[in-house]
Amino acid sequence: MESNVVIVGGGAAGLLAAASSSARLREAGSPARVILLEAAREPGRKILVSGGGHCNVLPAREARARFVSSSPRRLVDRFLDRSPLAAQRAFFEELLGGALREEPEAAKLYPPTNRARDVRDALVAHARGAGVEVRPSMPVREVSLREGGGFDVRLDGDALVASHVVLATGGRSVLAGGADAAGFDWAASLGHTIRTLCPALVPLTGASPAHAALSGVSLEATVTAASGGEEARTRGGFLFTHKGWSGPAVLDVSHVVSRALAEGRPFVVTVSFGGSADEWDAALRSGAGSVLGVLRRSLPDRVSALVLAEAGVAGAEPLHRLTREARREVVRALTALPLPVDGTDGYRTAEVTAGGVALEEVDPGSGASRRVPGLFLAGEILDVTGPIGGFNFQWAWATGRTAGEGAARVLLAER
Repeated sequence: MESNVVIVGGGAAGLLAAASSSARLREAGSPARVILLEAAREPGRKILVSGGGHCNVLPAREARARFVSSSPRRLVDRFLDRSPLAAQRAFFEELLGGALREEPEAAKLYPPTNRARDVRDALVAHARGAGVEVRPSMPVREVSLREGGGFDVRLDGDALVASHVVLATGGRSVLAGGADAAGFDWAASLGHTIRTLCPALVPLTGASPAHAALSGVSLEATVTAASGGEEARTRGGFLFTHKGWSGPAVLDVSHVVSRALAEGRPFVVTVSFGGSADEWDAALRSGAGSVLGVLRRSLPDRVSALVLAEAGVAGAEPLHRLTREARREVVRALTALPLPVDGTDGYRTAEVTAGGVALEEVDPGSGASRRVPGLFLAGEILDVTGPIGGFNFQWAWATGRTAGEGAARVLLAER
């Protein structure tokens, strides 16, 4: 059997896995080949469209508690420990030839040129420079075990024999031409547990004429989604759309809704505008004027009207005539307004896929499958989802490098 490493998937994790694996093999003087198979006409298509074409390469600060997984959090930390954020930042600054541009308020890092294409091109050049055979327009149809060890990687009308395979096939969102996210199915057929798959970082939908009438209105808000023992809360941009709700605060909690829908569980989503309940209560107790006048100081007129309609209170009601019960209803609507969510926008607009291979079944030190010798896994195929802000790239870079180096180490040890 030919000794080589085949990387299936040429996205963020796959590109770094390929480059890291080939570099390690070259350093050891190994003749083994590293082959990167990508279904689309060019690798890194998701990198190109990320951040509106600017590519939020990394978060500016660690925030590991914000990663979501059905596996224990200590396992998420162990994977990330292999490639700390500071080391990743140093790598990209050297790769891109300059300091990453920081967006301080959002704690995001961008390439010096602010161009996603420069990131993608640099990664492809880095992989090729390390000796990787990059093969675009090569959709993989099946990955299966060979009798006696190794893998058959079936292509259209052809097949490769691989001693080691890295599955970096990504998720079901933002699929490039020819890609089908079949890595989840292959991993399952090879004996891995796949945790519930669902769209994440995705807008929420709901048939509410009152909310749809505010389409285009945006503001800062705190959104909370809860289902059973799972809860997520994020403060950030909140946007009313003609189909429901979007913005960073909505996207960051959407996984709770997606998973609840996929598993047939009830859920609740609420939004809080501005201050705390005590602060709003104090504002409504003091001063002159109307209830609407108080709300207008902090909220857009149409949002104020929506809140008052939910509370069942007339905006023209003078503050001195506002009953205690009415005041409570207004405060409740301001701090826990229920969103009539009935679904998500699906994989069509989702930025990532939540769920995937259980972390307990993968060695965090090498990315190696604990179920299948010679198999490695990286990126979105694993059951970890980060929030908006470069966190999903952080996960992809970390696990891609680990899996690539791990495959090379094992191959060298076997020779």
